[in-house]
Amino acid sequence: MNKVFLVGNVGKDPEVKYLDQGKVVATFSVATTERGFTAPDGTVVQPQTEWHKVVAWGHSAKFAEQYIKCGNKVFIEGKLSTRSWVDSAGVTRYSTEVVVVNLESMTAGKTKEDEAPMPNTPPF
Repeated sequence: MNKVFLVGNVGKDPEVKYLDQGKVVATFSVATTERGFTAPDGTVVQPQTEWHKVVAWGHSAKFAEQYIKCGNKVFIEGKLSTRSWVDSAGVTRYSTEVVVVNLESMTAGKTKEDEAPMPNTPPF
């Protein structure tokens, strides 16, 4: 089973493209953070932030275009998809993305100023 659940903050406004035959796709990044803690032996483990590439199609893409903005907290249900291509130097490159099945905003009624600041800018 290929299923992913993410709760995180959007790193940049979605980039939306309208393709042939009315298809629409939105891409954006989401940061998830695991809390830091202090181990029983006193070792401090820092919070860990992971950035995820997210791709939404159809109705989810239109929802993202209208309602998802940088800094928003979102819930995403989706699946992992890895694609590959050969770059101009002949090197095979890979990219793993979360393809949205369900996208929900968790910041309804809040402005960007109400949200906690983003941990870092996304690497992509």
